[in-house]
Amino acid sequence: MQTSQAEASSDYPRKPVRLIVPSAPGGGIDIIARLLAPKVGGAWGQSIVVDNRAGGGTTIGTNTVAKAAPDGYTILLTSIAVAYIPALYVKLPYNTEKELDPVTLIVTQPNLLVVHPNVPAKSVAELIVLANSRPGEILYGSGGSGTAPHLATELLRTIARINLVHVPYKGGGPAVTALMAGEVHMLIAGMATLLPHVGSGRMRALAVTGTTRAKAVPELPTIAEAGLPGAEFDTWYGLMVPARTPNGVIRKINETFNRVLTAQDVQERLAGAGMEPLGGTQEKFAAYLKAEIKKWAVVVREAKIQVN
Repeated sequence: MQTSQAEASSDYPRKPVRLIVPSAPGGGIDIIARLLAPKVGGAWGQSIVVDNRAGGGTTIGTNTVAKAAPDGYTILLTSIAVAYIPALYVKLPYNTEKELDPVTLIVTQPNLLVVHPNVPAKSVAELIVLANSRPGEILYGSGGSGTAPHLATELLRTIARINLVHVPYKGGGPAVTALMAGEVHMLIAGMATLLPHVGSGRMRALAVTGTTRAKAVPELPTIAEAGLPGAEFDTWYGLMVPARTPNGVIRKINETFNRVLTAQDVQERLAGAGMEPLGGTQEKFAAYLKAEIKKWAVVVREAKIQVN
């Protein structure tokens, strides 16, 4: 068995590779896939076919990879959803931690905490004071129950110990529109989507929700710097493969994607989409994913969020 695995690793890939994207074409994760696939395929001398498998809150595409042959020819480009989906769904057709192996983190997409300009809060501290003075009156929007921004705001609410009311919309776009219209008071969403509206004065940014300041708005504090350590939320993307994929194959996938992420044109394209490259070892991603699964399970349980 060890010999056959070594042989499989040494000449991998011998045929085209499928890169499964568990969402419809056009979104942020699809942009990443279609940027990196030809670069990695060129390095390997084999084509990488982007295969969009949308539905079930990313579970259909994820299950496709979990049930695929562990040979490296079916790769999952996943997101933070893979960490919180197990807590949201009572029944999943796969076991994330047993049927999928992490390969590498790919990129992060900074998010902002913003408020409507009429909200009398110019900092996170002032927002907390406002929420405490008006319990149950401050409304926050999201693209729907169980979405990442919903969970991120519930995490913030728990850490800050404030009473907020969730108003779910049918997608991130309508939630942003609702904030600008004054239907809700606050929102957490992707920086690339929000920055133009912040610049036009239609909303006010209070903090970056991630662990580091964003290059595009270095003057904005992180959520921890603003006084809420533990409320950090990053939208991240990474690669996973079916469990029991040979270590040599995983190593080659990791090394090639990490090398491609250092290319200047790739970094420029990612920056234009409001994303920042991550990369790193398999071990780093494995540890991070384990911590994220644990973290979001607590958030989902305490907020009593359930999709099915």
